[in-house]
Amino acid sequence: MIDGVIRTRVGYAGGRQDNPDYGHMGDHTETVQVDYDPQRISYNGLLDIFWQSHKPTGRSWSRQYMNAVFYHDDHQRQLAMASKAAVEKKIGQRIKTEVAPLRTFTMAEDYHQKYILKQHGDLKNEMSRIYPLHRDFVNSTAVTRLNGYASGHGNPDQLAREIDTLGLTDAGKKALTD
Repeated sequence: MIDGVIRTRVGYAGGRQDNPDYGHMGDHTETVQVDYDPQRISYNGLLDIFWQSHKPTGRSWSRQYMNAVFYHDDHQRQLAMASKAAVEKKIGQRIKTEVAPLRTFTMAEDYHQKYILKQHGDLKNEMSRIYPLHRDFVNSTAVTRLNGYASGHGNPDQLAREIDTLGLTDAGKKALTD
Protein backbone atom coordinates (compact mmCIF):
# COMPACT_ATOMS: atom_id res chain seq x y z
CA MET A 1 0.00 0.00 0.00
CA ILE A 2 1.13 3.50 -0.70
CA ASP A 3 1.39 5.74 2.33
CA GLY A 4 -0.69 8.83 1.69
CA VAL A 5 -3.31 7.20 -0.54
CA ILE A 6 -6.69 7.99 0.96
CA ARG A 7 -9.00 6.25 -1.49
CA THR A 8 -9.19 4.68 -4.90
CA ARG A 9 -12.15 4.16 -7.16
CA VAL A 10 -12.34 2.60 -10.59
CA GLY A 11 -14.15 4.18 -13.46
CA TYR A 12 -14.05 5.66 -16.92
CA ALA A 13 -12.14 8.78 -17.95
CA GLY A 14 -10.73 10.75 -20.82
CA GLY A 15 -13.64 10.63 -23.19
CA ARG A 16 -16.44 12.90 -24.25
CA GLN A 17 -19.39 10.48 -24.20
CA ASP A 18 -21.96 11.20 -21.50
CA ASN A 19 -22.62 8.55 -18.85
CA PRO A 20 -20.23 5.81 -19.97
CA ASP A 21 -20.64 2.35 -18.51
CA TYR A 22 -18.90 -0.97 -19.02
CA GLY A 23 -21.13 -1.93 -21.93
CA HIS A 24 -21.07 1.51 -23.57
CA MET A 25 -17.70 3.04 -22.87
CA GLY A 26 -17.38 5.04 -26.06
CA ASP A 27 -14.09 6.95 -26.13
CA HIS A 28 -13.36 6.52 -22.42
CA THR A 29 -10.59 4.48 -20.80
CA GLU A 30 -10.90 2.22 -17.76
CA THR A 31 -8.93 3.94 -15.04
CA VAL A 32 -8.30 4.30 -11.33
CA GLN A 33 -8.98 7.56 -9.53
CA VAL A 34 -6.52 8.12 -6.68
CA ASP A 35 -7.25 10.55 -3.85
CA TYR A 36 -4.13 11.26 -1.86
CA ASP A 37 -2.73 13.41 0.94
CA PRO A 38 -0.10 15.72 -0.62
CA GLN A 39 1.46 16.13 2.82
CA ARG A 40 2.37 12.43 2.78
CA ILE A 41 3.02 11.74 -0.93
CA SER A 42 3.53 14.15 -3.78
CA TYR A 43 2.04 14.00 -7.25
CA ASN A 44 5.58 13.27 -8.48
CA GLY A 45 5.76 10.38 -6.01
CA LEU A 46 2.54 8.97 -7.44
CA LEU A 47 3.92 9.38 -10.96
CA ASP A 48 7.06 7.44 -9.97
CA ILE A 49 4.88 4.58 -8.75
CA PHE A 50 2.74 4.77 -11.87
CA TRP A 51 5.71 4.47 -14.24
CA GLN A 52 7.02 1.48 -12.29
CA SER A 53 3.66 -0.29 -12.21
CA HIS A 54 3.12 -0.87 -15.92
CA LYS A 55 5.04 -1.31 -19.16
CA PRO A 56 5.12 2.26 -20.54
CA THR A 57 6.70 1.18 -23.82
CA GLY A 58 3.87 -1.26 -24.56
CA ARG A 59 1.26 -0.45 -27.15
CA SER A 60 -2.28 0.13 -25.90
CA TRP A 61 -4.48 -2.40 -27.67
CA SER A 62 -7.62 -0.33 -27.39
CA ARG A 63 -8.96 2.94 -26.04
CA GLN A 64 -10.64 0.95 -23.26
CA TYR A 65 -7.30 -0.34 -21.95
CA MET A 66 -5.11 2.60 -22.93
CA ASN A 67 -2.01 3.32 -20.83
CA ALA A 68 -2.59 6.88 -19.66
CA VAL A 69 -1.90 9.47 -16.99
CA PHE A 70 -4.82 11.85 -16.71
CA TYR A 71 -4.13 15.33 -15.38
CA HIS A 72 -6.41 17.88 -13.73
CA ASP A 73 -4.55 21.10 -14.54
CA ASP A 74 -1.57 22.53 -16.37
CA HIS A 75 0.74 22.04 -13.38
CA GLN A 76 -0.04 18.31 -13.27
CA ARG A 77 0.36 18.12 -17.05
CA GLN A 78 3.81 19.67 -16.82
CA LEU A 79 4.85 17.29 -14.03
CA ALA A 80 3.51 14.27 -15.93
CA MET A 81 5.26 15.28 -19.15
CA ALA A 82 8.55 15.89 -17.32
CA SER A 83 8.34 12.51 -15.57
CA LYS A 84 7.53 10.82 -18.88
CA ALA A 85 10.57 12.44 -20.50
CA ALA A 86 12.76 11.37 -17.56
CA VAL A 87 11.59 7.75 -17.90
CA GLU A 88 12.23 7.83 -21.67
CA LYS A 89 15.74 9.12 -21.07
CA LYS A 90 16.43 6.57 -18.32
CA ILE A 91 15.30 3.53 -20.32
CA GLY A 92 16.33 4.81 -23.74
CA GLN A 93 13.01 3.93 -25.35
CA ARG A 94 9.96 5.82 -26.51
CA ILE A 95 7.15 5.89 -23.96
CA LYS A 96 3.76 5.08 -25.49
CA THR A 97 1.73 5.95 -22.38
CA GLU A 98 -0.44 8.99 -23.08
CA VAL A 99 -0.62 12.09 -20.89
CA ALA A 100 -4.16 13.38 -21.37
CA PRO A 101 -6.63 15.81 -19.81
CA LEU A 102 -9.08 14.22 -17.41
CA ARG A 103 -12.23 16.03 -18.65
CA THR A 104 -14.54 13.84 -16.53
CA PHE A 105 -14.41 10.77 -14.34
CA THR A 106 -17.43 8.47 -14.12
CA MET A 107 -17.46 5.83 -11.43
CA ALA A 108 -17.67 2.28 -12.71
CA GLU A 109 -20.54 0.05 -11.70
CA ASP A 110 -20.67 -1.19 -8.09
CA TYR A 111 -19.50 -4.70 -8.95
CA HIS A 112 -16.17 -3.28 -10.23
CA GLN A 113 -15.42 -1.35 -7.02
CA LYS A 114 -13.01 -2.96 -4.51
CA TYR A 115 -13.17 -6.11 -6.62
CA ILE A 116 -10.26 -7.95 -4.97
CA LEU A 117 -11.49 -7.30 -1.44
CA LYS A 118 -14.92 -8.61 -2.43
CA GLN A 119 -13.23 -11.94 -3.31
CA HIS A 120 -12.21 -12.23 0.37
CA GLY A 121 -15.66 -12.80 1.86
CA ASP A 122 -14.68 -12.59 5.54
CA LEU A 123 -12.86 -9.27 5.10
CA LYS A 124 -15.57 -7.87 2.82
CA ASN A 125 -18.23 -8.82 5.37
CA GLU A 126 -16.32 -7.10 8.18
CA MET A 127 -16.10 -3.89 6.18
CA SER A 128 -19.75 -4.16 5.12
CA ARG A 129 -20.66 -4.33 8.80
CA ILE A 130 -18.94 -0.98 9.34
CA TYR A 131 -19.98 0.50 5.98
CA PRO A 132 -23.41 -0.98 5.15
CA LEU A 133 -24.03 1.51 2.32
CA HIS A 134 -22.05 0.59 -0.79
CA ARG A 135 -21.23 4.26 -1.41
CA ASP A 136 -19.58 4.50 2.02
CA PHE A 137 -17.84 1.14 1.51
CA VAL A 138 -16.30 2.36 -1.78
CA ASN A 139 -15.27 5.73 -0.35
CA SER A 140 -13.73 4.33 2.84
CA THR A 141 -10.00 4.76 3.36
CA ALA A 142 -9.94 1.55 5.44
CA VAL A 143 -11.63 -0.42 2.66
CA THR A 144 -9.20 1.04 0.12
CA ARG A 145 -6.25 0.03 2.30
CA LEU A 146 -7.64 -3.49 2.79
CA ASN A 147 -8.29 -3.87 -0.94
CA GLY A 148 -4.64 -3.01 -1.54
CA TYR A 149 -3.37 -5.49 1.04
CA ALA A 150 -5.73 -8.18 -0.27
CA SER A 151 -4.26 -7.49 -3.73
CA GLY A 152 -0.77 -8.25 -2.44
CA HIS A 153 0.43 -4.65 -2.18
CA GLY A 154 2.16 -3.23 0.84
CA ASN A 155 4.58 -4.96 3.13
CA PRO A 156 4.38 -6.62 6.56
CA ASP A 157 5.82 -3.58 8.35
CA GLN A 158 3.19 -1.27 6.84
CA LEU A 159 0.43 -3.69 7.69
CA ALA A 160 1.67 -4.07 11.28
CA ARG A 161 1.69 -0.27 11.70
CA GLU A 162 -1.89 0.21 10.52
CA ILE A 163 -3.78 -3.03 11.08
CA ASP A 164 -5.29 -1.76 14.34
CA THR A 165 -6.69 1.31 12.55
CA LEU A 166 -8.68 -0.61 9.94
CA GLY A 167 -11.63 -1.60 12.12
CA LEU A 168 -11.08 -5.35 11.86
CA THR A 169 -12.02 -7.90 14.47
CA ASP A 170 -9.33 -10.30 15.69
CA ALA A 171 -10.64 -12.84 13.19
CA GLY A 172 -10.37 -10.27 10.37
CA LYS A 173 -6.80 -9.41 11.39
CA LYS A 174 -5.92 -13.07 11.36
CA ALA A 175 -7.52 -13.56 7.92
CA LEU A 176 -5.53 -10.64 6.55
CA THR A 177 -2.18 -11.71 7.99
CA ASP A 178 -2.40 -15.46 7.24
